[in-house]
This record gives sequence, structure tokens and C-alpha cells, in this order.
Amino acid sequence: MAISLDQARTIIQVARETGREMGLKPLSIVVLDAGGHVTAFEREDCASPGRFGIAQGKAYGAVMLGMGGQAQMARAEQQAYFMAAVNGVFGGQVVPVPGGVLVRDAGGAVIGAVGVTGDTSDNDAAAAVAGIAAAGLTAEG
Repeated sequence: MAISLDQARTIIQVARETGREMGLKPLSIVVLDAGGHVTAFEREDCASPGRFGIAQGKAYGAVMLGMGGQAQMARAEQQAYFMAAVNGVFGGQVVPVPGGVLVRDAGGAVIGAVGVTGDTSDNDAAAAVAGIAAAGLTAEG
């Protein structure tokens, strides 16, 4: 199974709506497939243009390492050299902080990841989780 374009659009829409309900700063949201390729992306009005790279890096780290941003951040704090080496392997594309959320299907298989940026990392993650749940998928932050 893969994240469909309709599911990706739902994830983005609900993440944006959640951000507005929470009073967050403008968000940028990317949905990646299980291979780390972009399925969909949106940057809200007034979000800085560099946010794509941050959102993509959060999601890319999640899908490539098989762990959400919370777990990546904990790993980086405990094993900084390892995470630095991993980031080197992936060409500096990994942003190991909350807001990168792994997406699993009903059987538990990783089918992609969502990256959200614009507010605090924990708020970004909350918006991502809401979007993933609305698409009928399982989030692992």
C-alpha cells in the first residue's frame, strides 16, 4: 500500500486546519512516499520560502530511518556522532526533530512520512498527526 494523492491532500488540508485551530504560525507540509519521494507539498501564505527543505528533511529522516522525529531527536542527543554520520550518508537531508512523522498502514507497514514546519517542533508534529489520522492512517511521531 502507498499513500494515495487523495490521502496526501487530506493530510495537508487537516494539518493546515489544525494549525489554524491551534493558532500556529504559517505551516509548510510535505507528504513523502516510502521511498522518500514527494507526493504532495503546500506552503501556507506568509510561510518563509526555505520551509520546504525543513519539512522535507523532517519527513525524509523519518522514512529513511524508520523512526519519527521524537525518536530521532532522542537518538541525536544520545548518539550525536551516529546521527551526524547518518546525516552525512543521506547528503545532509535529515532534520532530526519533532514534526517528521512516520506513516503506517493498517498492517503496520511504513508507507511514507509527513513533515511539518513553521511553528514549534511539537506543534508541527501535532498538526501532522491530526492530518495522518484524518486520512485513516497511523502516525508514529
